Amino acid sequence: MFQKTKLSSSLQRATSTTLSRTAAAVAGVLFSVSVAAQQSGSIEGTVYLDDKVEAAGVTVTATSPVMPKSRTVQTDADGDFRLPALIPGTYTLTFTTEDGITRKVQARVLLDQRSNISVVMMDGDAGQLEEVAVLGEKIEMVGGGASLSNAFGADVIDALPVGQSYRDVMKLLPGVQLTADATRGPNAGGSGQDNTYAFDGVNVTLPMFGTLSAEPSSQDIEQVSVDRGGARAVGFNRAGGVSVDTKSKSGTNEYKSSFNYRIQPSSLSEPEEDGIQEDTEYSWLTANVSGPLIEDTLFFYGSYYGPRETRDNKETAYGPTKDYRSERDEYFGKLTYAVTEDILLNASYRTSDRLGKGVSISEFEDDSVSNGESATQDIITFDGSWIISDATTFTFQYSDFAQESGGRPDTLLAVQPEYEGALDIANLDQMGYFDVPNLDLGNADYDNVVAQQLIDQYGYISDGQRVGGGAVGGYRDISTQGFYRKGFEMALEHRFEIGATSHELHLGYQWSEGKEDLWRRSNGWGQIEYVGGEEFTEGGEAVYFRSKTEQMSFVNESGSAVSSIVSYTEANNFEINDVITWNDLTFNVGILVSEDTYYGQGLKENSANYSGFELAPGHKYEMHNIDWKDMIQPRLGVTWAYNGEDTVFANFAQYNPQASSLARAASWDRNTQKQLEVAWDADGNYLGYEPASGSSGKMFQEGLQPRRVDELTIGTTKGWGERLATRAHVRYREGSHFWEDTWNWARSDEGCYGDFDGDGVNEHCVPADIEALGPYLPDLNNYRYGADGVAGTGDGEIYGSSYVIAEMDGAYTEYWELALEAEWYGDNSYLNASYVYSQYTGNIDQDNTSGANDDNLFIGSSNYADDYGQYTWDLKDGTLRGDKPHLLKVFGYYTLDWKANVGAFFTFQSGQPWEAWDGSIYGRSSDTIRYAERAGSRRSPSHWQMDLNYTQDFKLFGDYTMKFRADIFNVFDRQTGYNMTPYVSSEEFGEARSYYDPRRIQLSFGFDL
Repeated sequence: MFQKTKLSSSLQRATSTTLSRTAAAVAGVLFSVSVAAQQSGSIEGTVYLDDKVEAAGVTVTATSPVMPKSRTVQTDADGDFRLPALIPGTYTLTFTTEDGITRKVQARVLLDQRSNISVVMMDGDAGQLEEVAVLGEKIEMVGGGASLSNAFGADVIDALPVGQSYRDVMKLLPGVQLTADATRGPNAGGSGQDNTYAFDGVNVTLPMFGTLSAEPSSQDIEQVSVDRGGARAVGFNRAGGVSVDTKSKSGTNEYKSSFNYRIQPSSLSEPEEDGIQEDTEYSWLTANVSGPLIEDTLFFYGSYYGPRETRDNKETAYGPTKDYRSERDEYFGKLTYAVTEDILLNASYRTSDRLGKGVSISEFEDDSVSNGESATQDIITFDGSWIISDATTFTFQYSDFAQESGGRPDTLLAVQPEYEGALDIANLDQMGYFDVPNLDLGNADYDNVVAQQLIDQYGYISDGQRVGGGAVGGYRDISTQGFYRKGFEMALEHRFEIGATSHELHLGYQWSEGKEDLWRRSNGWGQIEYVGGEEFTEGGEAVYFRSKTEQMSFVNESGSAVSSIVSYTEANNFEINDVITWNDLTFNVGILVSEDTYYGQGLKENSANYSGFELAPGHKYEMHNIDWKDMIQPRLGVTWAYNGEDTVFANFAQYNPQASSLARAASWDRNTQKQLEVAWDADGNYLGYEPASGSSGKMFQEGLQPRRVDELTIGTTKGWGERLATRAHVRYREGSHFWEDTWNWARSDEGCYGDFDGDGVNEHCVPADIEALGPYLPDLNNYRYGADGVAGTGDGEIYGSSYVIAEMDGAYTEYWELALEAEWYGDNSYLNASYVYSQYTGNIDQDNTSGANDDNLFIGSSNYADDYGQYTWDLKDGTLRGDKPHLLKVFGYYTLDWKANVGAFFTFQSGQPWEAWDGSIYGRSSDTIRYAERAGSRRSPSHWQMDLNYTQDFKLFGDYTMKFRADIFNVFDRQTGYNMTPYVSSEEFGEARSYYDPRRIQLSFGFDL
């Protein structure tokens, strides 16, 4: 974040003659370097006796409302001082020389950044300049100017038209695209699943999927920081996109509280682009309280967040339905404890519960079929810092994140599926989700007599008589998906000098474990349909009823159900980094080394078998390990402060992104996720079952190299007076070594396919150099079937899929950008502007792997390379979905004289690339990502929008303040379409399936006490 320097009124009034005799304070360097990956910042600087003589032995004391105890250090022989591991906030620094000269400076510390200030302590008439206020608005960027980082405080966030959730804050990040997607993240040099998100340093990115599904509210955010590139080996940054962190608010020595109620009435929202009027009512209740438990020692902060959504659901063919309602209650508590001046501890706990009823129901479903949802979230963190000496600091953090969510039918059925169990055909509406049949009078094989009986019992009334085609019972599925992550990290930082160079040495270690627990059951027997006797079992028995039942629902003969699918990813990261300062040059030399291990379920070790495993349902096994030597990620940077303040910089960084879905996607127990199709006769007697199609366990190609992103950044920073700072840079990123599941013999046996010109000749072939490579895993069948590789003859068979996890041949992505940024602070105003021109190309697109991409989609096991038309060489080389050549963001606020604030946000960005899909030219009925033209050949319309807000404060009595606020989002109602229909066979080809949100108004009322 760029920041200003502002001198106090006493300094502004001082004459040049007075200044020559008294002390002066000047900003040190324009941009800051980052500190350790904890929830803190730092202040560093130099104290001078005059313009050239450093002041040794000066006592520097830092105090702040957010720090329970003050921090005191002394300047060294060169006049330098360092105050590390400070809670972000505004600090007063008191400088005292041995002969009693005292000066005070105010500096603002931002998350993950370092404020640099220089103070001149000249002997003289100090009475005319008792305080110089450097408001912390002139500091360096993270990474010594060689990285692309920004930070914003709550003053900026609160003054702008920003929503109530963590996700809403993303709109303010310079160089990061504005997205209307609800699940996928924004693009910023990578895919929407390449980002990492943290709250109070806790990684809340969804394990294995790389999306932001966590729901912490924005009201507790004190500061937010983002690293977009040019990373150092500090903070364990492996993101292929952006890395975002936030710090929550803390208590102070003063008791404070606030209350706010916000509404978004449907009457103040415009109809959506398709003409549907928004009829959901939104409201948000927030409250917080903070203060000291023990003055100057122990602070507390607590908050409540209660969003509500309600909607009157319309009647269905069966009659009235329950109204939609979603209620969520989130509580947060935090303690800040200064054990001593040198030891600081923080502990926090956030818990949230959300329950929704009547979330979805279709036009021809009975009210009992409505579906609901539930979600819980818990975030625990404990961190601390120990200032061992003025030169050495130790920090640590433990975190525990849990999120459980899923569909929850509003009507839960009592029946429990059992193998060979009968179906109560007299009470089908209690057995599951029953599709009421229609008559098929022209089909002699179809039993219309029974069908009519079912219609008479379960059909809906139309024109005075009962008809079929509806549905009764309960919603078909109960899905519970739990995501968990535990982590621990620690870091040691030491500052020392060697000759004319100074060094800041950082050593860090991080361990984390991500876990997914997936449980899919059917509500009763799940979906039940009437077959009518026109299908038969192998034994010749007529099938009348059939269900699609989740396998995890069944209870076996021993009375136990199939276990859930549990998948684990474990990561170990070690980093060492040295920031070397020599005259006007700063060098960053670091390396991050990582190890990742995937654990699946369903096998256990058996060295006697060819595969080294045997089948063991429910058993955890090590699926794949990516060794330390394969993930050595160098971080090298240099910054030249050519005039002492303005800089030019260059940085090279390499990243091995951690997010991967393979721990579940390749797990052997995925067989237990398959639905079973269960059959019954006309009386409900069990006839048998067969598994529905699905995935099974997959082996890994030998010698896989992990996915890698190489990045080069070159740029410059410049300050223009005390209020304006700018940055310009060029950045290039290249992604390689992409993994996907693919048919083992895809290289050599697919041959030529794809009749693109309709002449009956298949002219699209596997490239000859790729075909020559042969199978990805030559002895795959030996792993599956035993030593002889023949199905059904080996003793050590683990079966599994004919697909393997392999590195996609020649897969790559390229991203480059030219960016300009400016930040300006006035006495009562703020402005941030950024423009990015970029290109994002390649032949593998993680943002475009399914028909509907705004979802938690597998990384490494998608539709890519599954079949004809889906291979990397099938017209995939082109412009990727996340490409937006032009991205402009401008936002800021102005504080009026009558205790009011006006905030504005404006953005313009290019449209979304897309291409035509047509499976028929590849000889396939499915069109999914089967391109009929080069990737990104088309583009949706560009989008722009403006958001505004107005806040008015009313001072009542004492310290009580009443607040009124109005936010208008998308003022000009620019509902630009995107996510275009790519299917050539569709009548809606080329039409938008998604739109940016319409204009809507939020009103709020609150008190600050």
